[in-house]
Amino acid sequence: MEMKNRDNRAERAVAYKHKDCNCAQAVLLAFAEELGKSEEELRALGSGFGMGMGCTEATCGALCGAGMVMGLMGKSGKPTAAIMRDILHEFEEKAGATICKDLKGIETGKMLCSCDDCVRHAVRAVEQRL
Repeated sequence: MEMKNRDNRAERAVAYKHKDCNCAQAVLLAFAEELGKSEEELRALGSGFGMGMGCTEATCGALCGAGMVMGLMGKSGKPTAAIMRDILHEFEEKAGATICKDLKGIETGKMLCSCDDCVRHAVRAVEQRL
């Protein structure tokens, strides 16, 4: 996929995040066309994964959204769990962590990665595997 298109999708996802979506919903909505799902369905699917899976500051919602996209796509011959393991490691390398409160620096006061950048990393990781 051409870099310009990848940047467009990542920025479109960030725009969803700034409208009224959580990070998981933003990632899902960026792939709406490929998933063949309505905006309403994708919003519902990602609704429980904001602010770190279930508002617990646990696993990053953007990363959860990436997993849902990969599961719904199911195109690769590789099992989704194995793909997600790769995405998780790549995400952690780029963002510095996979846990929301660590990414935001809730306990340390040092933000490792903004929500916008987490969304970008998640979208790009999925794109690389399409």
